[in-house]
Amino acid sequence: MTFTSTTAPTNAGADAAFEDRIQTAHLEAKNINVWFGDRQVLKDINLSFPENSVTALIGPSGCGKSTFIRTLNRMHEFIPGAGLSGEVLFNGKNIYDREVDPIETRLNIGMVFQKPNPFPTMSIRENVLAGLRLSGTKSSDEDSLVEKCLTRASVWNEVKDRLDSQAGSLSGGQQQRLCIARSLALEPAVLLMDEPCSALDPGSTRRVEDTIAELSDSMTIVIVTHNMQQAQRVSDQTAFFLAEDGNPGYVVEFGPTDALFAAPNEPRTEDYVNGRFG
Repeated sequence: MTFTSTTAPTNAGADAAFEDRIQTAHLEAKNINVWFGDRQVLKDINLSFPENSVTALIGPSGCGKSTFIRTLNRMHEFIPGAGLSGEVLFNGKNIYDREVDPIETRLNIGMVFQKPNPFPTMSIRENVLAGLRLSGTKSSDEDSLVEKCLTRASVWNEVKDRLDSQAGSLSGGQQQRLCIARSLALEPAVLLMDEPCSALDPGSTRRVEDTIAELSDSMTIVIVTHNMQQAQRVSDQTAFFLAEDGNPGYVVEFGPTDALFAAPNEPRTEDYVNGRFG
């Protein structure tokens, strides 16, 4: 892999506060290019994710949003034939440097997937603690940790009287929030969410969005979503991805969410957020 660095661009209409937040980013993608075999799927992605913020990644299917989010904690390298150039800086350190432990990276930068994936035969309590067990991490008070994580994931009151029940007995929305709690048990600084509400009903979606809002007070969140209203509700900044005519996906526009939706700089952004294509 070849690693190069560029300065991350911002929306030309971004206000000074947004630019100040970009300068203090503790997760940053610099000149990311991605391939599957000989086919390039992402080109020159430069995005910054400040502490205690929510960034939404929007764009049509097939433009590379999910591929990009997997580069942010080295899950991209699980895919056979995958290649990458560029840098992902976490607290100033490139997570792809040879001396960086990928497992440690994934502990610091957690992931919640599109489809809830609790361990169905494990109990609710065991699911919350599963990441600790797999990573060999110890907790001095597991009961308190379980309550804390389920509370932060906004599901404690719904499951506190059945912690020993199998996770498969929960509704889809509860399972997704349980997966969030499982990630939180490892105390990540960043939480990546790949369309976490796409399989959920409106009520469950609202509760997950409430959870995102609460968590953003203490961590950085990056969320892929096809729901324009959701992006507006939950995010501080938004990046619009696009892939055209078989070319690699790229970022058309990136800036504060309110500005990007209300007064985008690019006509393609305006067309997309207003439902004219995609």
